[in-house]
Amino acid sequence: MKYILYILLLVIFQSCASQAKPTLVDSEMETNVKENLAYYLYYPEDYLEEPEKKFPILLFLHGGGESGDSLINVKRNGPPKLIVQGKKFPFLILAPQNPDAKKWWNTRAVKQLLDSIVEGNRIDKNRIYLTGLSRGGGAAWEMAVQYPDTFAAMAVVCGMTPLPYASWINKHMPIWVFHGEKDKSIPIEESETMVAKLKEMGYEVLFTKYPNVGHSAWIKAYETEALYDWFMKQELKE
Repeated sequence: MKYILYILLLVIFQSCASQAKPTLVDSEMETNVKENLAYYLYYPEDYLEEPEKKFPILLFLHGGGESGDSLINVKRNGPPKLIVQGKKFPFLILAPQNPDAKKWWNTRAVKQLLDSIVEGNRIDKNRIYLTGLSRGGGAAWEMAVQYPDTFAAMAVVCGMTPLPYASWINKHMPIWVFHGEKDKSIPIEESETMVAKLKEMGYEVLFTKYPNVGHSAWIKAYETEALYDWFMKQELKE
């Protein structure tokens, strides 16, 4: 009797199992990703002297070598390095640090930080500039794609490019690209292909190539005084 009952239950179970179907369930969950970003904020010398004036701001994104939890490393390259050396700039400079040495920039967190700084200071919202080198150059391209209505101009130094999404970038935003011809970390073809694509679509792009220069093209790029004069001429266009 027990054996017959066992067989009966087994048959019922197998019958039910054979009728089961994969199920696609609709659901939703609110996520909250936080990122602690340490940063330097540079003020031009006339910021306090002209309390009614609104100033441009430059967002600078460093490379992978400056990532981590020691903010002082951000001073190794780019505008922060030049500031330490005594250079004066006509705009504010926001230089956050990527806290993760082996992760890409969290560009959403950077955008939130930028928005907060802009709202808390006398910033001309039509003159927000963007620049980055190496991993930060790749993040600058990404931010130009994701936030096309934010930046008035962008300069990228040896950064990886989002070629398939080039058309998402604001077509009215001037772009200046720098790259070393001997770069083995991010080959110059990365920038050449992106620049060619942008020009094909009618974008205004300057492209500076450095012969016999490797991945450290940022040294020459950020020492180019004309770059900062170029930034100061740009305003956001719709």
